[in-house]
Amino acid sequence: MALQVAALVYCLLVAGIFMGIWLYYDHRDHARFEVERRKTTFRCEHCGNLYTAQGKVDFGPCPRCGQENARLKF
Repeated sequence: MALQVAALVYCLLVAGIFMGIWLYYDHRDHARFEVERRKTTFRCEHCGNLYTAQGKVDFGPCPRCGQENARLKF
């Protein structure tokens, strides 16, 4: 009986470790995805360049010509 209990405890311990690793990487990947997803898109009125900026900002300078542009609204 002791061998069965030890095997059960070992299996539960291994399952717990895998569950912890899975939750850690799931949380980490979700956080990375949210950072990439939170971008604002702009179109330069001067040169027509499409570009993005991190975060939720209303105005951003064009990397090509420096013109300050409002964000695109869909």
